[in-house]
Amino acid sequence: MSRIGKLPVNLPAGVTAEVSADNVVSVKGPLGQLSQAVDRDIAVKVEDGVLTVTRPTDQPRHRSMHGLYRALINNMVVGVSKGYEIKQELVGVGFKAEVQGNVLQLSLGYSHDIWIMLPDEVKAEALTDRKANPIVTLKSIDKQLIGQVAAKIRSLRKPEPYKGKGIKFVGEQLRRKAGKSAGK
Repeated sequence: MSRIGKLPVNLPAGVTAEVSADNVVSVKGPLGQLSQAVDRDIAVKVEDGVLTVTRPTDQPRHRSMHGLYRALINNMVVGVSKGYEIKQELVGVGFKAEVQGNVLQLSLGYSHDIWIMLPDEVKAEALTDRKANPIVTLKSIDKQLIGQVAAKIRSLRKPEPYKGKGIKFVGEQLRRKAGKSAGK
């Protein structure tokens, strides 16, 4: 059995899960509702506030999907009950971030500002303090979507290894290089 797949998913108070006839799992909670289509070979059962995922055989295809769908369902349960948050730091002279509605405006040292239209499910905040790097905070109930948006923002200016300038996740350890003066 898959170590991840055989673990049951406990539904916290205020969270309900339903499995439809066409194997679509819908999870409702205080923060919203998410749904995920599950492969027809994988069985999902909800009993007494516990959701279990089972597979029919030990074929490699079934084994790989067993843990995958359990993890996706668990991410949905955590998302609708607590939500997800990602913080990114803009390191560099003159780097700025502003949020207007669902549009994120970034000034990253290019000749132009970059405007990113955020999905409706993702909420953003930009915090700029004096003598500190700007921090962009993304919040959502969908873990896949918030991770994809954060990766897109980071790809606009990845941290470089010499001075560390760019967009990095808060708390991320960057691998730094010494530069050409270290070789002498």
